[in-house]
Amino acid sequence: MVKNLLLFCVFLFTINMQAQEDAWVYFTDKPNEATALANPLSILTQKAIDRKQNHGVVIDSRDVPVHEPYITDLKTQPGILVLAKSKWFNAVYVRGNDVQSINDLLNLPYVDSIDFADNSLDTVSRPFTVQDKTNIEDEAIVFNYGDTQNQVEMINADDLHLDNFTGEGITIAVMDAGFPNVNTMSGFQRLRDNNDLLGGYDFVNRNPDVYANTSSSHGTKVLSTMAGFVQDQYVGTAPDASYYLFITEDVTSEMPVEEMYWVEAAERADSLGVDMINTSLGYTVFDNSNYDYTPSEMDGNTAFITRGASIAVEKGILVVVSAGNSGATSWQTVGAPADSPDVLSIGAVDAAENYVAFSSQGSSAQVGYQKPDVVARGGAAYVISENDNIVQNNGTSFSGPIACGGIASLWQAIPEASPTEVMEYVRQSASQYTSPDNFLGYGIPDLALARTLSLEESVLEDFRFYPNPVQTNLHVEISTQFTEVELKIYNQLGQKVLQTDLTSESNTIDVSSLSSGIYLLKISTGNHSKTYKFIHS
Repeated sequence: MVKNLLLFCVFLFTINMQAQEDAWVYFTDKPNEATALANPLSILTQKAIDRKQNHGVVIDSRDVPVHEPYITDLKTQPGILVLAKSKWFNAVYVRGNDVQSINDLLNLPYVDSIDFADNSLDTVSRPFTVQDKTNIEDEAIVFNYGDTQNQVEMINADDLHLDNFTGEGITIAVMDAGFPNVNTMSGFQRLRDNNDLLGGYDFVNRNPDVYANTSSSHGTKVLSTMAGFVQDQYVGTAPDASYYLFITEDVTSEMPVEEMYWVEAAERADSLGVDMINTSLGYTVFDNSNYDYTPSEMDGNTAFITRGASIAVEKGILVVVSAGNSGATSWQTVGAPADSPDVLSIGAVDAAENYVAFSSQGSSAQVGYQKPDVVARGGAAYVISENDNIVQNNGTSFSGPIACGGIASLWQAIPEASPTEVMEYVRQSASQYTSPDNFLGYGIPDLALARTLSLEESVLEDFRFYPNPVQTNLHVEISTQFTEVELKIYNQLGQKVLQTDLTSESNTIDVSSLSSGIYLLKISTGNHSKTYKFIHS
């Protein structure tokens, strides 16, 4: 009798588990939007506001948090569990006891639409609109790289280090599965001594102690390729950058909610003023096959995490993503979010600079753009394990951060460049830029050459404006080599308040209608731009 009861209970539990469904629930509005935008420091750090201003990024409704009373009420609905939230999408991720319990949420006045993880259950199309994108020396450091010499020198990050560009001043958010012992092991002692370990959060377990989750050491190894340092034995590609550590991957399962965790972490990174995101995660298929993506959906605008990564780029963050390890499988192509045209996707080569079979490839799903973008060493790459040992591991999980750290060092050298400009310099410097393919993309980047390209293409250096402060007319001196340049002025909220075209003959702007305060002046020609501050008195 006891045995039968146990079997009956197990049977009921199995039925209930099978009936559960996951979905994104999108809200109609953010009632506190106007108040929040009028006081941006209430929703963003000053560092985040400064980064947006420097890159001409507008602070908009997506920066405003989800209205908490909506979430509180949603949690009281029968059969509904709220697992994550996203301000960028104004949505939450829920798990319902069944399809009906989720569909019933449409009766709530603040619910706009529902998008099931199982697309076959959707009654309306996925609610997503693509917004228009608005297009910032000391003595040489001589490292003995030890085991990392090949992977650092392959992308010429060592040349940047020699000029004292080691990532100082660049903040990187690392999204991964776990970071055990980063706070204690000697391989990160330099990082801690320099106060460059800024904190973190476990979005899976909702725990501010990011080191408590020891279910995976993947993030520890990933971080080591950038920030690790062992005297004369190991040097990462950005040993002096600053880092936030975020756990978004649940290694006990594979579910779409992890995409939502990732977007939450990206939103947190944006609000903290992070410059770069590195992620070695990718999503293709799930434990519930009804939620699976297909290779043809790796098109840059289908996967939720991909769309979130594109918004992160819109917000002024440079996003570096590992391409994936599916090159030798039937899936073959890059996963999400590496399929985004806006991120820099990194494939893998070995120590001899040859393509490694596991590295995910580009495909016809990516229409009009190249994936992967570039490659770095991912075959038998050197990492530091959670046991503080230098070991070798395979995977684009490591080629991605190796490249990311090198790019952080590059960006330190060219701080006036925008994220999109930095990415383009990296592509242009790569070994097969003029003949990319689906295996290596544009090839192996030469980051020292990328720096040179940026200096050669700083076509706006011969430029000045006056007076500053200004009351009525702002005069802009433009070189006669330009027939026309575009000028935009932004206020302190990042909102564009004036736009005009200038020439060497017509170069005076009437700014008398502007209120007193600090403004950003952005002048652009072609793919190049420079941003300056001025005061209207």
